[in-house]
Amino acid sequence: MTFAIASAIAILEEDIRRRKPPVADLMAIQGSDPYRILVATILSARTRDEATTRAARKLFQKAPDLDRLARLSREEITKLISQVGFHNSKAGYLHQLPGVIAEQFGGRIPDDLEALLRLPGVGRKTANLVRGIAFKQPAICVDTHVHRIMNIWGFVATQTPLATEMALRNKLPEEYWIKINALLVAFGQTICTPVRPHCDVCPIVNICPKIGVIPRQMPGPRPSPTPHETTNAAPSCLPDPSACVTIRPT
Repeated sequence: MTFAIASAIAILEEDIRRRKPPVADLMAIQGSDPYRILVATILSARTRDEATTRAARKLFQKAPDLDRLARLSREEITKLISQVGFHNSKAGYLHQLPGVIAEQFGGRIPDDLEALLRLPGVGRKTANLVRGIAFKQPAICVDTHVHRIMNIWGFVATQTPLATEMALRNKLPEEYWIKINALLVAFGQTICTPVRPHCDVCPIVNICPKIGVIPRQMPGPRPSPTPHETTNAAPSCLPDPSACVTIRPT
């Protein structure tokens, strides 16, 4: 059965507006500025959005643009972004970034995929996010949420994020390319979580095939024992082994 991708996206867009996923604060900080999107996405690798948001806010207060970033030492950058994972490596990337952009691209952040991939600390996820959000170029940013959820839906059957990106380029209508990342990141953070997803409150549960999913189990009343269980009661031993009695129903 073909997954109703258009219906799912429309329903999720309406549902996510009522929630406050962690990615929303990060998106608010970076806006549509290519510099902020580039830097924030570099910071976000293997880091929770809440920590990325705090680090990005501190860094942008000191370095709101490439020129100000170039004036910071690597040590200063490291201290500002200490909350993110692999902050030492990321500080190195950010310290190199202004010089590379100045030398290779005339001081302007490029909008070409291959050019973006030449920047320190930039992979396909970051490059596609910058192209799509900052430059409004047709790009699909695939992270672990997009890869995982698209496979749960059965919209793709892939093993890696790169394979998912290539499959989506061939199958996903282009009108959804730019928006799909933010939408599925928010959905993956709040409902379709990696462990025990909240299918009990999912707005698209009726159209989702739930491939490979083990939903969370909600707590409920314990079932009453059956007559067979009560008539075949097992012995119950007290702390004194010699005082062993059998409990039977009255």
